Amino acid sequence: MSRNDNLPGMVRHAMRMMVGTLASRILGLVREMLTAALFGATRQLDAFYVAYTLANLSRQLLAEGALSASFVPVFSRTLENKGKDSAQSLARQALSVLLLGGALVVTVGIIFAPVFVGIMAPGFAAEERALAISLTRIMFPFLLFVSVGALAMGVLNSMGSFFVPAVAPALSNLAYILFLTATMKDLTIWNLSAAVLIGGICHMLLQWYWCSRMGVMLTPAVPKRDNAELKSMMYLFFPYAAGLSLNQVNPVISRIFGSFLTGGSISVLTYADRILQLPLGLFVIAISQAVLPMLSRQDPNDRAGFRDFIRDALRFDLFIILPVSVGILVLSQETAHILFFRGAFTEWAWHATGTALAIYGLGLPGMASSTIILRAMYARRMPRGAVGVTAVTVAVNLAACLLLMPLFKYAGLAGATAAAFTCSSLYGAWALSKNLKEPLGVFDFRWLTKILSSTALMFAVLYAIKTTLPYPLSASVGLRALWLTGMVIIGAATYSVSTMLFRCSEWQWIKDALKQKRN
Repeated sequence: MSRNDNLPGMVRHAMRMMVGTLASRILGLVREMLTAALFGATRQLDAFYVAYTLANLSRQLLAEGALSASFVPVFSRTLENKGKDSAQSLARQALSVLLLGGALVVTVGIIFAPVFVGIMAPGFAAEERALAISLTRIMFPFLLFVSVGALAMGVLNSMGSFFVPAVAPALSNLAYILFLTATMKDLTIWNLSAAVLIGGICHMLLQWYWCSRMGVMLTPAVPKRDNAELKSMMYLFFPYAAGLSLNQVNPVISRIFGSFLTGGSISVLTYADRILQLPLGLFVIAISQAVLPMLSRQDPNDRAGFRDFIRDALRFDLFIILPVSVGILVLSQETAHILFFRGAFTEWAWHATGTALAIYGLGLPGMASSTIILRAMYARRMPRGAVGVTAVTVAVNLAACLLLMPLFKYAGLAGATAAAFTCSSLYGAWALSKNLKEPLGVFDFRWLTKILSSTALMFAVLYAIKTTLPYPLSASVGLRALWLTGMVIIGAATYSVSTMLFRCSEWQWIKDALKQKRN
């Protein structure tokens, strides 16, 4: 395998983000454990998750989606070519545009909340719909807070700071947990909305403050018409927003179909997704965030070099994600049980969450690959390609929901999501290789044999231990946690030793990254 000089840097930045993200994702799980224990899986909580999804859609579309995709490449090039002052001026003008657009979206969201809830949850009764509408109106300002936070994250990532942006969501989750704990005596579903808003403010303030510490003061400035960098950013923003708006239809599709199922179906899918967010954020998002600034600095005319970098980035991503997917598949029920089975969380909710988690895990490699491929498309200015990837995701998701939900209920909706991301990643790889006029060459026979053999061995070992020494269902929390921790360690050790014996190149990249970090 050819070596890419940028790989150790990408791996090093990704490892920093993994460390920072770990605290965030663990606190995110604690947050969901608390919510599950207090509210269980009910129609009232379904209404909250519908409202939260609507607020979150706008965030992912504007803040962490199109904004990140369009701002980071332009800011990185401006910082490198024109210096910090020009880059700061661009960031301040971009902030003004973002605040104006965000305020408009928040206003529209509040006014048209009944329409949006009616579209997302047509199966809700009148009382449930009214609750979801009120919750939506309360939470929509969340968009403004996380939008500023996302802009600050783009600045920090471009300047080589990956740890603080990764930790910021941890502060948000901690604020959510502390607020619910402090108000537990008078707890209602409305407390959840207030907790979300408080968490969003904390997420924004930490990153805004750290930007100022690094010499970039994010205060609004009047946008200049003759600013070529701002024009370039806006040119990229709208096509990516169009493409990402299609991608955000996916959670809406799940909510629409889920509103016709048994009460609590939306909640268990959300709980399963929350567990999935730990490996997704810890590995996939960390790697993709580290990849984007480096891709933006690649020579656009060096197609072979770009191809080599993205091929190796995808291989490293899959090297990490495939064993995680196998672990989720084998240990899904046990994971859902130890995390959520207490308080108002019923046995049905436990088994349903575990089943949905196992199915989501099958789609994790596709989700990982799609994320990296979309970053590559952003760097090569392929807005049509990005729209194509998201369009495939939506089309497959919708078709699979129609086909699978009548047969498998909530499990069918989880399966549709997994199938959609798998298909979109395959389409995205094809579209990117067509643009580069060279095959990506990710699935080299020797590389694939090593990775699949190692994951198969890991699966066999975990399944054998699980069969002979089953999860101690009635034991104390400590013993159950010890069993699950031991299984994770055994699985990771099996995969690590196997891939080392196969001399997988990814271990050399990790070693090089650690050397650079020490130096």
